[in-house]
Order: sequence, then C-alpha cells, then structure tokens
Amino acid sequence: MTIVYLSLGSNLGNRADNLQQAIRLLHKNPNIDIEATSPIYETQPVGGVVQDDFYNIAVRANTSLDAYNLLTVLQEIEKKLKRVRLQHWGPRTIDLDILLFGDEKWSTETLTIPHREMANRLFVLTPLLDVVLPERKHEVQQLISTTTDKNWVRQVSNQQIGSFHEDI
Repeated sequence: MTIVYLSLGSNLGNRADNLQQAIRLLHKNPNIDIEATSPIYETQPVGGVVQDDFYNIAVRANTSLDAYNLLTVLQEIEKKLKRVRLQHWGPRTIDLDILLFGDEKWSTETLTIPHREMANRLFVLTPLLDVVLPERKHEVQQLISTTTDKNWVRQVSNQQIGSFHEDI
C-alpha cells in the first residue's frame, strides 16, 4: 500500500455535494482506503478565467494501485460527476488531482509526481497541511512559506464532508 495525497475541487453546481460524491466514489473503490479529509476551504480561482470561487479539500489515502491506475480511477470519477474539459483552468463540477504518491518523484507527459503546480497553489497546500502525516508536515509548511501565490483561502465553517467510513 502506498500513501497518497489528493486534491479535490469544485466550483459548479452544489460544490460541497460534488466533493461529497467524489469522496463516496473513492470510498467505494476496494483499492483505496481513505484515512483523512481536510475541512472545506473556499478559494479564489487561478489562471485568469472569470468564474465562481472553488471549494477545495485534501485527502490522505492508502492505495494498492500504481499512480497511473489511480489517475484512471480519478478520471472515471470526474466523468461520473459530469466534469467537462472545455477551458484550461476553467470552471468544473469536480477536479481530482494526485499531489503526492508515496515518496516518488518523476514526470511523464501524462503525470508528474509530486504534482507540478502544488508548490504554487495555496488552495492545494492549505488543506494538504490538515491531512499530511507528521513526517511530511515541515515539507508542506515550507512550501506554504515560500509560495508566490497570494490568492485568498478561507475555511468554510458551516460545510464539511461527511464520514467516509459510513456505507453511503
């Protein structure tokens, strides 16, 4: 089993429900064991596309899948939740990204581990800090302190993802 960290985001439709549905679908996969989910953060969009604010969370899980098969699972969940890729960095019902996959570091045309934009995104790093294991906390804190991202990120106090251990 490999410890993996994921980033989930939504800015179309019921953002909290989209995140919850993605967690349910991840939980249903027998090769993925969700260990922790961060609180929901409302975040400013990046990339210059005019669009609504996002809800973002981070997830820590164990998986028996390799990174490419996990990516396939994430893309299948995006399809089930009606993700449409019309515009780069555009609005979406759901976005699921692999941030860290164990201690692996590599890059191909289809996948880069760690995620190539992770260090440049407070909307990724802030929730990640909530779920990262103690041995990686300093690494994430260092990324937060050195990022050039100045976009706002605020925790949503009245929204949270339900338990992923329930049979939902």
